[in-house]
Formats: sequence, structure tokens, C-alpha cells
Amino acid sequence: MSSTTGVTAPRPYESYVYAYPHKTAYRPLPDRPALRELWAGERKDALSLYLHIPFCEVRCGFCNLFTRIGAPDELTTRYLNALDRQATAVRDALTGPGQGGTDPVRFAAAAFGGGTPTFLDAGELDRLCDIAEKRMGAELRSVPLSVETSPATATADRLAVLADRGTTRLSIGVQSFVDAEARAAVRPQRRAEVEAALGRIRDTRIPVLNIDLIYGIDGQTEPTWRRSLDAALAWRPEELYLYPLYIRPLTGLDRLGAGGDAAWDAQRLRLYRQGRDLLLAEGYEQVSMRMFRRPDSLSDTRTDDARDDDTQVNSYPRTDDYACQTDGMIGLGCGARSYTSGLHYSFDYAVDMRQIRTIIDTYTATEDFSRAEVGRRIDGDEARRRHLLQSLLQAQGMDVAGYRERFGSAPAEDFPAELDRFADLGWLDPAAGPGLLRLSPEGLAYSDALGPALFSPSVRSAMAEYEVK
Repeated sequence: MSSTTGVTAPRPYESYVYAYPHKTAYRPLPDRPALRELWAGERKDALSLYLHIPFCEVRCGFCNLFTRIGAPDELTTRYLNALDRQATAVRDALTGPGQGGTDPVRFAAAAFGGGTPTFLDAGELDRLCDIAEKRMGAELRSVPLSVETSPATATADRLAVLADRGTTRLSIGVQSFVDAEARAAVRPQRRAEVEAALGRIRDTRIPVLNIDLIYGIDGQTEPTWRRSLDAALAWRPEELYLYPLYIRPLTGLDRLGAGGDAAWDAQRLRLYRQGRDLLLAEGYEQVSMRMFRRPDSLSDTRTDDARDDDTQVNSYPRTDDYACQTDGMIGLGCGARSYTSGLHYSFDYAVDMRQIRTIIDTYTATEDFSRAEVGRRIDGDEARRRHLLQSLLQAQGMDVAGYRERFGSAPAEDFPAELDRFADLGWLDPAAGPGLLRLSPEGLAYSDALGPALFSPSVRSAMAEYEVK
């Protein structure tokens, strides 16, 4: 493939960049730093809170999320008990001695992801909200709250709890309204079940409905993709996410021998453009390569286009003054990550089901959550890369003055080779003006090639050395 300038473009689907650095660049922290020390001196007046539930009824063929099938022997109770202990320890670290005296801890956004948070029953969901509110101090009815669900678990009693506790956004993974395509993606669902779940969601009057769809499924064509798009649009969702299919190691489709080549790249790019053009014609605005939003939807429920291995960042609602590039993140649960300005940290990560079970069992048996176990230090160069990457992948682009105010330099000074290459490929919008870095429509289409091009050599090396488990 070639750009409009004649420069040969890379493959469009190198990697979905949902967070930087990726968890596969994390390593065990030998000093196991105390959370109290990590958060000392950090701003805590606009934090984001994420609670991770690592359970699903089934595992889709494309899924590499940190989740297990089922929860035997009251595992959900033990998991919530551990989540409660972790929340208590984290809140103590945020508010204890050395944390800025009387400076308040405030959460500007909250999200429940997974896995499937609505795998929990109604009573357990109520307890999950209590942990967020009573342990962490998040005012769920006063801030944007986003929750992930699935067709099978979006039951009336669960949805009633979420609506009552202040949920402003519900995201449902449909992927395809065509039953044959759902089977090809190893996703056991029928369209009738999906439509019934969407009806229940609309009955709750939760303000924002997001529907996830996937393109590039085996056997999918332009007409069948249009059928899924039309079926989703019939519900007038406030948001739609269009995801290219990836075949990742240790997933069901990987074990079936599914894979891709240049023809698959071309198919996905063709379907992406078809979906993008249809949604734009239907009045949606493009927020990123994946996200489309109705302009009349709530302005304080924007979401970052950055789907984590635990759907973490994708779940985040955004207020107008919230920026994932700069603000602190508190993640609770064994698949969640947390961000300070100098360290990103989490627990161990795996895709293989046996490994995931072991990590969950270790988490539920843990009593002391006062230290960071696994993570990656963030120096000045990595902070610059993260800010540029996560800003540039948004359709609105990046304010150069804001970057200079934060880092004391301009993006063109810090990343001249990368930005020159993006310009040569036609990925930057020449009409954006000198004060704004913004992708062209072609640049947005190639977001999954552009993002990885901004990885540092050390992060690339760490990711390459990571042994998938």
C-alpha cells in the first residue's frame, strides 16, 4: 500500500495501542515500593477509579482479556472480599501521613470492566458499588460511571442496580448481529438474545449506550457488515465502537489456526472505511479510529479509545477537563493497572486460562495490598511518548501549546523523525495549523500502525522479551 505522497505505508494493523507502555513491558518490581510513597506528592483531585472483574460466562475466540470462565466455590465472594481489602489499603495510602495534609482525594470518573462486571449478580454488583463509594470515596451518582456488560448478563435486576447506583454509560459487546459471524468468532449468542438485551438496557434509561462491533471476521462481507451496522443503528446508540479483529496468541482463534495476510489487511481496511463513512453519514462524529459518538449525547461521557487487556481505559468516561495522558489512575482488582507520574503498576498478566486462575487465586488469598508488585517506571521520554501517542490517536488532535507547557519543548523537537515520516505518509492533517497536531482521515485509518511507531526502543525490547503465558 502506498500513501498519497508515494511513500510505501506499513501494514495498517500492527497492534492495537490501548495504553502505553503495554503490560507486556511490565516486570516484577524488586523494591516493591509502598503505595503511600508512590502517591506522595501526586495530584489527587481528579483521579480515575477502575474496578476489574475477571469473570465471564464464556470466552470468545478473539479474546485475550484477563478473565476466566465461571467462578466456582463462591469465588466471586472471595474476590470481592479481596477487592475490599485492596480498596481499604489503597485509600489509606492516598489519605495517610505524607499525602498532602488536608488536600482532598477526589475521583472525576469511575468504571467497572473486566471480564464482564455483570457476571456478578445484583447483590454482588451492589457490593461492588459500595466498595467504590464507601471504601474509596467515589461519588458514583456525581461522576460519570461506565460499566461493561454482555447480552447474556444484561438482566433486568442487574441493570436496575446499575441504574440506581448512578451508571451513566453502559457498553455492550455485540461484535456481530449475524449469527453465523458470531459463531465464526467463537461467540455463542443469537441475534434475538442481543436484541432483547438491548431492549432491557434502553428500558433502564441509562443515558449512554455503547455498542461494540468487530470487522474482519471470517466469512464477513460488505453486505453482512452493513447488516450489523444497520442493526446497531436501529437502537440509536450514543456511541459505537468499530474494532478490527486481531488474532492474538493463546486465544481460541489462534488455536484454530486463524490468521491474517495482506488480503485480510485490505478487507479490514475496506470494512473500516465502509463503517466510518456510514456512521458519518448518519450524523455521528468520529472521536478516534474506533470510536464514533452522536453529537447530541452527553458531553461528559466521552471515552478514551484505549482498550486495555482488561478493557480498563476503554471503560473510562471523561469529563471535559479529564485527560488520560496526565491524570492519576487507581485500578482495583487483579487485572487492573494504576498510574502515577513515575510508575505504572499492576499485578501479573496472563492469557492462558490456567495461568489466569493461579493469579486470581493468589489475589484472593492476599492480605497485604500496600505495595506495588509489577510495573514499569516512566521517565521523561516515556511520558512524552505517552502524551503524544494518546493525544494524536484522538481525532481532535493535540494542542502543541499544552504539550510545551507540560514538557518545556515542542513535539517536533522531541520526535522529528517520527513526525516527518507521518507527514510523508500523509497521516498528518496539513490544514490543522501550526498550533495543532492532528491526523488526517488516512492517518486515523492507520492508527494501529502509527501508535506502535512511537514506542521507545526499551519498551519494544521489553515487549519482545515477554514470554506470553
